Amino acid sequence: MKLSVIIPTYNEEKTILEILQLIQKHPVEECQYEVIVIDDCSTDRTLSLLESNPNLYDVLIKHHVNTGKGASVKAGIGKSTGDIVIIQDADLEYDPREYPKMLAPILEGKADVVYGSRFLSSGPHRVLFYWHYLGNKWLTTLSNMFTNLNLTDMETCYKMFKSEVINGIEIKEKRFGVEPEITTKIARGKWRIYEVGISYHGRDYSQGKKIGWKDGIRAIYVLFKYGLFKRK
Repeated sequence: MKLSVIIPTYNEEKTILEILQLIQKHPVEECQYEVIVIDDCSTDRTLSLLESNPNLYDVLIKHHVNTGKGASVKAGIGKSTGDIVIIQDADLEYDPREYPKMLAPILEGKADVVYGSRFLSSGPHRVLFYWHYLGNKWLTTLSNMFTNLNLTDMETCYKMFKSEVINGIEIKEKRFGVEPEITTKIARGKWRIYEVGISYHGRDYSQGKKIGWKDGIRAIYVLFKYGLFKRK
């Protein structure tokens, strides 16, 4: 069984090597790893650090223009060869040591897709941003209304898929709208979706957090575009 780890990154010089080292230090016995990093035209030292440490990944995709998270995820999936694919942010908010928890429903033959929910876990969570939390809950509720799912965390960045699921989705959103787009299209495909509780080590904007209120507005638009109007 091969697990493809897709890591979109933009200006993450403080964390990119640490996240790659964590993935190496905590392998899952049942899986061979394939690590694919997409540098989305970083303007800091991210790319040079990656190029200096090729032992930490298998594939490096270099964008010469900043295209956004969705476009980076799409590029990474296009290069993946694993049986299972997970999207891993480069900022240490999500812990690779929780891969076994994410993998379990798939390896047991119960799930085609697994979401890591920040709102189901009793694990540690950094306390940050009430309005951001409320926005996430509201977007998840709106998503559930369109998809008839009962997710607790649609906006989670920890999403794991069987390869045939994610390769069967045409990703069109270039930025953070990729999260509701993927969820809407998976729901339409009638795939078996599980959620597992995960820990969450959120960061604030001074530490490099990039998603903002404009991305929330875009998420609403995406839910209407792909959910209500059934766009492909």
